[in-house]
Amino acid sequence: MAEHLETDVLIIGSGIAGATAALVLADAGVGVTVVTRAAEPEDTNTYWAQGGIIYKGEDDSPALLAEDILRAGDGHSNPRAVHIVAENGPDALRRILLERVDVPFDRSADGDLSLALEGGHTLPRIIHAADATGKAIELALLNAVRGHANITPLTQHTAVDLLTPSHHARNRLAVYDDRSCIGAYVFDQRSGRVRRILARKTVLASGGLGQIFLRTTNPPGSRGDGIGMAWRAGVRIINAEYVQFHPTCFYSRQAARFLISEAVRGAGARLVDAAGEPFMQHYAPEWKDLAPRDVVARGIHREMLKHDVPNVYLDLRTYVPQEEILSHFPTIRARCLEYGVDITRDLVPVVPAAHYFCGGVWVDDWGQTTHQHLYAVGEVSCTGLHGANRLASTSLLEGVVYGERAARHILEHLPAAHLHALADIPPWQDTGEYDPDPALISQDMSSIKHIMWNYVGLVRTEYRLARATRELRQLNFEIERFYRKTRLTDELIGLRNAVRAAIVVADAAWQNKQSRGAHYRE
Repeated sequence: MAEHLETDVLIIGSGIAGATAALVLADAGVGVTVVTRAAEPEDTNTYWAQGGIIYKGEDDSPALLAEDILRAGDGHSNPRAVHIVAENGPDALRRILLERVDVPFDRSADGDLSLALEGGHTLPRIIHAADATGKAIELALLNAVRGHANITPLTQHTAVDLLTPSHHARNRLAVYDDRSCIGAYVFDQRSGRVRRILARKTVLASGGLGQIFLRTTNPPGSRGDGIGMAWRAGVRIINAEYVQFHPTCFYSRQAARFLISEAVRGAGARLVDAAGEPFMQHYAPEWKDLAPRDVVARGIHREMLKHDVPNVYLDLRTYVPQEEILSHFPTIRARCLEYGVDITRDLVPVVPAAHYFCGGVWVDDWGQTTHQHLYAVGEVSCTGLHGANRLASTSLLEGVVYGERAARHILEHLPAAHLHALADIPPWQDTGEYDPDPALISQDMSSIKHIMWNYVGLVRTEYRLARATRELRQLNFEIERFYRKTRLTDELIGLRNAVRAAIVVADAAWQNKQSRGAHYRE
C-alpha cells in the first residue's frame, strides 16, 4: 500500500451528495478519490431513505415549495438556501437522477412520475421508488460512479482527521496563514495503516450522527465522524441543537429499529393508542397526523408519558386499502413481518427516534466551509435549508443540489489550486501501545447513547443538559486518553468522533434557551 496518495479532489463519503459531486467532477475530466469507511459504498444513510424525494407537483411552484420549507423550519431557515433549492431543485433532479443515471422512479399507467403527499407539504410533489427510494437512487448513482475512468473508490478507509497546515505542517509559520484543508489522514482498515491523502480540494460528505442516540433510524456508520473531524480542525459548526426525531420508528424490545416512512401517513394511516383511537388531533388540530415531524414526535412522546407506555401504534389496516399497502409499502411490510407484525392486519408499534441532523458544518451557497479548499455537502453540512426542523423529503434533494453546486464551484476554481508539498506533512505517528478493548469501546458508546437519549433527546431541560455536558466531558477525557494509547481501529475512530459530536450537540442545546422546531426545552 502506498504510504500516501495525491488526487485532484478527495470526497469523504459516498451517499447522494458525495456521489453526485464525484460524478459531476469526473464527467468534466477531474480525477476524484472517494473514500468510505464501509465495506460497500452503498452502505450510506441515502440507501436507507424510504419515502421519496421532492420533485414538482401539479399546480406547484418554487414559491409554494419555499413556503412549506419555511413553515417546517419554524422561522429559522436560511432564505437563500430555501430559494436555491426551491428554484433549482427540480432541474438538478431531472439532470442528474432522471437523465444522467436514470433512477427507476414509480410511474403511472400513462408513464408520468407518480406523486405522493407527505407531512408538511401542501400538495403531492414527492416522487418515489415504492418504499425504497434511497436504495434506488444510491444504486443508480453508484452504477455510474463504478468503473468511471476518473474516479478511484477506496472502501474500508476511515478518515481520521482533516489535514490542515495550521495543525499538521512541519512549517510552523503556517499557523499565521488563512485556514485551509489539504486532504486527510485516512485509516486503511485492512492493513491497519494510515496514509496521507493530499488533495487540491476536499469535500466532506460523511453523513449524520444518529448513532450517538440510543434510538435511531440511522445505519451504524452515522457516528458524527464528519462533525468530530471538522471540530478538531476548527471548522465552523452551526445549528447543532436541531436534531430531528422521526416520529415513527418500528418498536420492539428485541428488534433492530427501522424507519416506518412518513409516506405511510401520507397514504392515510393514523397514529393510534392501544385501543385503536387516533390522538394527533389533540396535538395538531389543523394537520393531525401530517403535522411537521417535531410536532408529531412530541405528540407521541406526550401520549406515551400520559399512558405510561413504551410505544404507540400506526394503523394502516383501517385507513389504507390493502392493495395500496401491498403495492406501495412492500419493503416496510417485509421488515415488519420479520417480527411477526403484518401491516395489512395488525397495528404497528412505533416510537420516535433520532433521524436527521439539521445542523452541521456551516457552508455558503456553493458548499464552501470556513476553510479554504474544504467543502461540505449532504447531512454533515448546514446550508440553513432545514432551519430548526426538516421538511419531509428535502434532504435527498438538498444532497443533489449542493453536491452539484459544490462540484461546479470546484471546477471553476480548481485550476488555481495546487497540491501541498508532501514533505511538509509528516507521516502518521502511531502512538498506540495496546490492542483496543472491544468491551471498553462498546461500554463507552452505550454511555454516549444513553446520555444523549435521556438528557438531550426529544424534550430537554436545563438540569438534564447540564448533567449531559458534565458527563460527556468526563467521558471525552477518558476516551482521548484511551485513543492515544490504543492501536487504531474503525470502531475507536468512531468512538472518538461520537463523543465529540455529542458534546457539540449538547453544548448547542445548552446555549439555546429558546424552544424552536426540533429543539424543545421545558
